[in-house]
Formats: sequence, C-alpha cells, structure tokens
Amino acid sequence: MYLTKEVKAEIFAKHGKTASNTGSAEGQIALFTHRINHLTGHLKKNRKDYNTERSLVKLVGKRRSLLDYLMKKDILRYRAIVKELGLRK
Repeated sequence: MYLTKEVKAEIFAKHGKTASNTGSAEGQIALFTHRINHLTGHLKKNRKDYNTERSLVKLVGKRRSLLDYLMKKDILRYRAIVKELGLRK
C-alpha cells in the first residue's frame, strides 16, 4: 500500500504543528497533496478509471477548501505551505 502509518506520521511530523496533531490544516493539506500526486500517477496509466478520476476531483476540492480557509485565517501560514509543497497558487 502506498500510504502506510509511517508515511502518514512522517507527513504530519514534517508539515503539521506537532507529530501527533493530525488535525492541523497544514498537515491535512500535505496529506491531500500526497494522495493527489499518487492518484495522478495512477490515472496516467489507467485513463479509463473514472471512479478514481471522480475521487481525485473531490480530493482537489477538499484541498482547495482547506487552502481557502487557511488563507482567510492566517495568510503567512498559507503562503508557507504553498511554497513548501510547490502548489501553484
């Protein structure tokens, strides 16, 4: 499986406020980005997998909502996570 407990813990330790804080917006955005990258690679190989395509679109929407929330609450945290993850906006 691509997303083990260790990988998840590493993502939250690197991007979250603390390693055990899985609810922080930065940690969730980083986790969504990891999953989006994985699904994008899968869809490049399997073009007709429409269920995965739908879940990818929903995941991108969730990440966008979290980014919008973070931008309204704290613009400095928003800019830091966008720069760190290499997102376009």
